[in-house]
Amino acid sequence: MSDFQAADTSHFNDWPNEQGFGANSEQKTPVELTVTGDIPSYAAGVLYRTGPGRYKVDTEHGNTFQISHWFDGFSQTHRFQLVPPEIPGARMRVFYNSRFSTDDLIEEARITGSLKRFTFGGERDPCKAMYQKVQSTYEPRNEASHSNIGVTLSVNMPGMDNSSSFTEQENGDDRCPHIKALYAKTDNSKYKALHPTTLEPVGLANQATLHPDLNGPLSASHAEFDPQTGDMYNYNLSFAPAPTYRIFRVSAAAGETTILATFQATPAYLHSFFLTSDYVVICIWNSHLSPQDFARGSYIGAIKDFDSSQPAKWYIVDRKHNRGLVAIYNSCAFFCFHTINAWQEPNPDDATETDIVAECVLLENTDTIKRLYYEYLVSSSPFPEAQPSPESRDNGGKTQSKIVRFKLPHISPTSCTSSSDPIETSEALLESTSCLTLAPELPTLNPSFHTRPHRYTYAITDRGYSTFVDGIMKFDSQTQTTNLWSAHAQSPGEPIFVPDPESEEEDDGVLLTVVLDGLSGRSYLLVLDAKTLGEVGRACVEGVVAFGFHGQFVALSG
Repeated sequence: MSDFQAADTSHFNDWPNEQGFGANSEQKTPVELTVTGDIPSYAAGVLYRTGPGRYKVDTEHGNTFQISHWFDGFSQTHRFQLVPPEIPGARMRVFYNSRFSTDDLIEEARITGSLKRFTFGGERDPCKAMYQKVQSTYEPRNEASHSNIGVTLSVNMPGMDNSSSFTEQENGDDRCPHIKALYAKTDNSKYKALHPTTLEPVGLANQATLHPDLNGPLSASHAEFDPQTGDMYNYNLSFAPAPTYRIFRVSAAAGETTILATFQATPAYLHSFFLTSDYVVICIWNSHLSPQDFARGSYIGAIKDFDSSQPAKWYIVDRKHNRGLVAIYNSCAFFCFHTINAWQEPNPDDATETDIVAECVLLENTDTIKRLYYEYLVSSSPFPEAQPSPESRDNGGKTQSKIVRFKLPHISPTSCTSSSDPIETSEALLESTSCLTLAPELPTLNPSFHTRPHRYTYAITDRGYSTFVDGIMKFDSQTQTTNLWSAHAQSPGEPIFVPDPESEEEDDGVLLTVVLDGLSGRSYLLVLDAKTLGEVGRACVEGVVAFGFHGQFVALSG
């Protein structure tokens, strides 16, 4: 994302104070929301959302414990159930419930005034050692609710225990019995099981459960899933005796885990990666880690200074024919949180070879990570302004995100790592750059176009009209044009595409996004026409849904 402005910058949206980032409420019992507009029946299903719900805790010592980085906020899960009308012509009904999945972690902070755990960007207090002997101790009752895991969500995750029946009518009418299990993930090798209806944390697992060799601490929050088979792909990164990546697949049909490739490479913070119809593509962009500093307890403390002289390295792993690591590429130095899509094309000069096109949201360096501390995100301005100042619109000097496409050419169908000869490194080509002035992030697309060429990308925007985000964009890669949805003092989250099952057009469907109204201090589920970005309908929450990370939609029909 771009540089998030502090309180002295003119902005038109006051919501990122205790509303958007410090919401303390949860709604454990589903409540029916007020719905306006005409939400189409094919959008019936369940939308899950997750992310930080709060970052402050009043302690029993009379002071306030405060988390410093947004990525470390206490995880909260939200559930919107969209129920189709039983009477023709009636509106869609929407129910909402939410729950913190970190009760024991919050209780530790309340009792002890501190948290002794690994963090993403936590800053150590040098005075803690001095007072350690007089501070209280805390033993968690539920290890699952003591683990802060809540960046992405997966339903019925392959290889995990999805046999438990969580579809009983415990909290009203659950019309999605095909949702057997819900798992929260983050940028390590642990998974947290959540009750898919009540959202209560019910257990912990890790990747070593899937395969004993997956014993490293790090992995991607964004696992990739084959759109036809449902197989899950990810990497596991271990540090000892040398930094080693293990690329693996978990079969959705059999639940078996296969390690597709093992190679030593520079350790890095990789939040996501690419998947094509035949390959797993791991790009080690320039967020390199120091294992020694990582052992001291935080990601940010371990991320090395951005070095533009070092190329980003791309590792291509065959996932169909057991050929292992088949190609390596270099490209310009960059950083990325989120990949968008990747697909294969015949090489124009040699039809026997394949080119990979990989699209992602690129950042010029890792500075954005350090700008996601709450001190930069939370606004103290008492009044929202109608228009941004010229300096807030001027993105000069800020770290800008943009949508880019790389091409990795000439992948041979016969290359294999069984030879003793090392793989020759080739050059990846930066083919296109788009949407620089919009500073896009949290990109999504029509899921049926995953691993094949797509035209439209949806994302949030940061144009300088807010201290955080200020709109939803639709980018047309064919015409290089964008549509925008924005409204005064409205801050949306990640847009989730729900396709119209009766249409084959790529942008025929709706977008689901949770928006915080900075004027009323309340949130609502907004439904947009994916073609026009015009409003279709909304469901209003009587409170705040804290600004989170990612969502997962499960259709009523499964």
